[in-house]
Formats: sequence, C-alpha cells, structure tokens
Amino acid sequence: MNKLGNLSLLWALRLTLAFGLIVAIYIAIDMLTFHAVQPKPSYLLLDREQRFLAEVGAHNGEMGYWPVDALPPRVVAATLVLEDRRFWNHPGIDIIAMARALQQNATARTRVSGASTLAMQVARLSDPGARSYTHKARETWRALAMTLRDGREQVLHDYLRLVPYGNHIHGIAYAARRYLDKPVADLSWAEVALLTAIPQSPTRMNPFHEGGRQRAIARGQRILDALHAQQVLTDSDFEIASTQIQALQILRPAPRPMVALHAVEKLTDDLAVAPPRTGPEPYRIVTTLDLDLQLRVVDHAQAELQHWEARGAHNAAVIVTERATGRVRAWMGSLDYFDRANAGALDYARIARSPGSVLKPFIYALALERGRLTPATVMDDLHAAPGGITNVDHRFLGPMLPRQALANSRNVPAVELLNTLGLNQVYEFLRLLRLHDAADPATRYGAGLALGALPMKLENIVAAYSTLANDGLWRPLQWSETDLPSHGQRLLSPEVARIVTSYLADPNARLPSFARMGTLEYPFPVALKTGTSQGARDAWTLAYSRRYLVGVWMGDANERPMHDVTGAAAAGALAQRILLDLQPAESQGMTDVAFPPPEHYQAARICALTGMRATPACEPVFEEWFAPGTVPAEVDTAFVQVSIDARTGARAHAATPVAFRTVRRFANLPMRYAEWSAEAGYAAAPRDDFNVRVAAATSRSLDAVHAHITAPRDGEYILRDPSVPPELSTIALRVEAEPPVAEVLWRIDDQPYQLVPYPYSVRWRVTRGVHTLRVEIPSVGLVGNVVKLIVE
Repeated sequence: MNKLGNLSLLWALRLTLAFGLIVAIYIAIDMLTFHAVQPKPSYLLLDREQRFLAEVGAHNGEMGYWPVDALPPRVVAATLVLEDRRFWNHPGIDIIAMARALQQNATARTRVSGASTLAMQVARLSDPGARSYTHKARETWRALAMTLRDGREQVLHDYLRLVPYGNHIHGIAYAARRYLDKPVADLSWAEVALLTAIPQSPTRMNPFHEGGRQRAIARGQRILDALHAQQVLTDSDFEIASTQIQALQILRPAPRPMVALHAVEKLTDDLAVAPPRTGPEPYRIVTTLDLDLQLRVVDHAQAELQHWEARGAHNAAVIVTERATGRVRAWMGSLDYFDRANAGALDYARIARSPGSVLKPFIYALALERGRLTPATVMDDLHAAPGGITNVDHRFLGPMLPRQALANSRNVPAVELLNTLGLNQVYEFLRLLRLHDAADPATRYGAGLALGALPMKLENIVAAYSTLANDGLWRPLQWSETDLPSHGQRLLSPEVARIVTSYLADPNARLPSFARMGTLEYPFPVALKTGTSQGARDAWTLAYSRRYLVGVWMGDANERPMHDVTGAAAAGALAQRILLDLQPAESQGMTDVAFPPPEHYQAARICALTGMRATPACEPVFEEWFAPGTVPAEVDTAFVQVSIDARTGARAHAATPVAFRTVRRFANLPMRYAEWSAEAGYAAAPRDDFNVRVAAATSRSLDAVHAHITAPRDGEYILRDPSVPPELSTIALRVEAEPPVAEVLWRIDDQPYQLVPYPYSVRWRVTRGVHTLRVEIPSVGLVGNVVKLIVE
C-alpha cells in the first residue's frame, strides 16, 4: 500500500507540476501578446458655426476614444490622486492597496473596497468580463505586462482614452468636448475635478441628471481636497476651483438635425475612406455646412415641389457651394429623409441619373481650348445630325455663334462639335473632370454623350462646374471649414473658362429658346445651364455667380416621366430661389458682381449669322472676346441696306420716284442657308441682283458651279415606319449651289425626279431599295456629289 500511495502521490505531484507549467505558459503567452485595445475614434461633426450635427463612427455603440497626444498635467494629477496614488511607484499592481482591500472585504464579509490600478482598469476595459477572481487575476498579470513593456505613460494614455464617462462617452478628450465643449488642454481645475470624478461610477454620476451632477461635484470636491493636501493646488487655486465646481453647468446634448442626415451620411462615408489630418482635435470636425442655409434650402425645395408634384416631380436634391473655395454650404439629398413613399432615404445627390444637356458647356470648352472652335465660328443648326438627332423643340435656328448654340442648348451643333473633336477625346476630358470612371468604352454612349446618355451624379457635376466657375481649375467639394481650399487641378485655361462663363451668363444669347425675365433671369450676373433627360425623367440646373455655385436635380425615385417639367422651368426656379436668398444685396444692385472678361483679350462686335465684324446693317450682334491678333479682320458684307423700288422689289434707280423708294435690310447668306433664310424671314438679295448672279452662273462652265447635296447624307440607312401610310413616308432632299442658279433637276437612280427652283428643296417618297441621288443644273449638266442610301 505504501508503494501504491507513494506512486499516486508522485503522479499527483507530476500532474500538479504539469498543470502549473501549462498555466505558467498560458500566463506568459497572454502577458506577451496582450495589448490595450485601441478602438477607432468616433467623430463629432459640427456645422460651420460649431452647432451639433452628429456623432458618427461608434465602436459597439460607444462614442469617443479620442487619443490624448500630450498628457494633460491637471488631468493626470486629478486622476491619480484618488484612483491610483502610487501609480508612479508600483509595477502595475499595488500590493499595499490589495492587502488593504483583502482585509476590509474579509472584515465586512463582502466587497467594500477594490484595489484596481489604472493598468488593471485598462486591462478590464480592453477585455470586459464578469467580475470574478479569475478575471481579476488575469487583469493583474496583464497590468504587470503592460506597465513593464509599454511604460507608465503609455498606460496613462490608454486609460485616458478608454475610461467611460457615462452616456456612451469614452475618454477624457471626448468627455471634455461633449460635456463642457472645451479641448482637454483648456480645462480649469474645477472642470478637471468634475470630469475625473465621473469614471468612479458613470451611471450614478451622470451629469445630465441633476442628482448625478451633484454626486460628481461632491467627488470632484474630494479630488480638489486631495490635490490641495498634496500641495498640487495652491491655496488660491483651491479656493477658486472649489467655488467654480459648485456652479459648473453641463452642455446639454443637442438633437441631430433631421435636415442634414444625408450630409452626415456623405461625411461618414468620406471619413471612412480618407480620415482627417492630424491636429489638436482631428476627430472634432467643423464642417462647411450652414444649418441655417440648409433649413432655408429645404423650405425653398418644398415650395417648388408643391408646385410641380402633380406633374410627376416628387423629389429634389440640392448642393450649394462657395464658388471660390468649393466649401459645401448646403447638401439636400432629398426633401424628406423619412418619406418612404418617395424613397426619401436615398441621397439623390449621389445617385447617377441622366444629366440631359448639362455637359454641353464642357464640349464647347474643350473645342475652344484645342482651337477647334473660336468665338466667331459659325455653327449650323439646319437639319438633323447623323443618327437622326434633332433639337428638343424640333426647330432649326440656322447659322449661329457658339455663344448662341450653347445658350440655346441646341442639340445639333453640340453633336456636330462632339464629332469634330472625337468621341474618345471628349470622353477622356469628362473623365478628367471626374464625371465618370471610364468603366465602359465611349462607344457605348456615342453621340448621346452630348445629350445625357451617360448617367452622372449631382455631386460630381457640381465639382465639374467649379472648373468653369474658377478660371479652369477643378476643385473637389470641401467639407472641412478649417482646412485650406484645395489648389485644384488645371483642366482649362482661364481665358476659355471665362469665355464659356460669358456664354452661360448671357440672357440675350438664350433667345429664342428661353424667354427673358423668367426662371433663368437674375438681377445680377449668373452663369447657368439647364438639362432635361429623355422622357423628362430628370430636370437639372447648374448656376453660379461670383459667390456661389448651386446644383439642382428634380425627378422621381422610379425614373417615371414627368409632364411639362423641364430643367429651365422647375429646377431653374428652385436654383433661382436659392441664389436670390443667398445674395440679397446683389439683388438690390448694391454691389458689382460682374464676371471678369478674359485677361488681355480684345472685344469685338460680331455679326451672329456670319461670324464677321459687324456693321450697322447686321442683326443680331454679340460682343465676343478674342486673343490678341485673332479678331476677325473681315467686315460683314452679307447684311446690306438697299434702297428698293416698292413697286417692283428691285433695286431703286435714279429714275425711281422718291415716293416709291424704301430702305430695306437684306441678308445674302451662303446658299446652304437659303431654305432656312426663307423660312426665318430673312430677305434674300433684291431680285435683279439675284438674276444677275444666276445669269452669270449659267454662262460659266461646269467647273464654275459648285453644288453639294446636304440631305440625305451619303451612306444613310433609312428605316420606314410601317404605321405611316406610304404616301406620307417622305424625306427632304436639300442641295447647296454656289453661285446660285435659277433651278436644279433632282435625279434619283439616274432618272429625272423633279425640276426645283431656288432654294432647291423638295420631298421624295421613299421606296425600299438602294438608291442614288444627284442634281443637274439645266444647261450646265450634272454637278456636285453623289449620295447613296438604303431604305428598308
């Protein structure tokens, strides 16, 4: 039995040693691998006037955890005086305090005293758990490990970052801001004492409740007494602090403003991608938002949507920025975040929608930048562009300057300009403007790129328009009031940006498409562009003055078509409301807010229909700006004022009685405008002049007459509409002849079709097959180009 007993004892000893070794290894590994938790700090978002917006970035529902870069001496002294008096002398555990606690707890037969050091509290805050002797033991060796490995100052840093101050607030730096609205370095002794009292029992000392505030004050006074006893506080400091702590008031929590929820979500997403820069309080962000303006923008939007709602406009988005800095002053993602019927929780400022015509200014800017366009270039708005693209109003305005073509938002000149520049070149420029990420090839959108085929976000469009508004510098939208504005990226020359701005700010250039004195008219200079997507599913206006840039979208969450809702009428009205609200002094004409012209450029009066220097006979006329040495030298000769014999319509002669003489204006425009001129009411040259020109042409050789078929285009593919009766399935045949001739003969498939007088246009009933078109000038013969087309 003795042998068996000794053997059992030996095995028990071995098992005990093995278990002890395992425990020791576990403890050693835990001590080596344990580190204080470092929760990601939350953000305190304020508006530009430092009014509360939101707390975001919570860690398990708790806020704060702001790191303390430099240990605040007052906070350190107040924290240690009652919580851990021997902090600088023990290795993370206080043996004296532990012995005292064991004695007191044994005597009372319950827990009446603790012995947790700051290091042990950091261990508990890093790995919370039920209070037990096992957990206490784990806290003990972890406290030893942290103190020996990281040092006492790091333990203090961790404690002051993690310690709870009630109301889901952690860390002294965040507590100082949320309770007292002060940086921790600016806290007085009374404020420090009050705050450092709270972690002893955050629930009982909740400063938002009067009872809790009084208990925190009482413990804070104990802290002041202890600091005074240790001569940390002088008599005068102690007296002042003791008086102040009794009167301390806590900043009451402000409600989150509901009108800024989308802006807060946008900020939260941005902060997740690009955390703030370093600074005294990098997680307290004074944003650029102006809550007062935000409320007014919502009110304006509500008033406008009430007017347009019956026509299908159920929601709106608005962004307001400072023009020069890009600071976002208002961001309305929808009218009502909680409107479930109209998907109000969606932020329409961040949803890609068809932008309609709002991209046209960038096409013109690129063409001006690359010399493919000048302010005096005559652009044709005569007939449909390739692919059958026409204008929204189904009209053609004839020859026009870029100023007019852009201000009138004509589709045909814009598509022709896109083709001139090259689809890929324009697509790349839009990418540089951050309007798309080139996920798809440009060919997916084709000519529709100029008309809204590529969906885009309001936030990106607003940033892109800052390029035009800021002399060619693209700047991102800025959300921090304290950061300096971005230097930006130059994408256009200042001169081109100012020229395009002058186009967009010219109300006369918008005629006849947009009437004067409407939603696009302001009492001070405003450059603007509107857009309406296909089917009127989206209405846009981008408008900027010398001070602000406003972007507006209106539409429906489900992209249903609206009825008689356009960018000019609906979105334009809202943008107008906002800009007039923003600039009341300018509305009264009290300040000069004109857009500056291009530096060192020269102004010249240009005849709009010819692009030449204007004479008194020209109409309309626009002032255009040109680089030195590029002002058109040729004076307009197309517009003439002629004395006419009212009886015959011919030029008056010396023998014409005065009573029958009248002075009239004539426009001898190039032959390609003949049909449009007649429809627009521009009188051609007097009949005798015309007859002279015709006679001269018919007496010349074949080489002297030039004819060019302009419609249809060579290689065009025409698909007949089966719902249209065959006799109504016609297309227009157009030709230009220079010099003019009396008449031309159209030939189709080498057969005579019709003899047509000036201006030579005729309609042809299409038939299925491959066809060839030519024109013949009687007594001259076949001239000009050959057009082949396919009809199906």
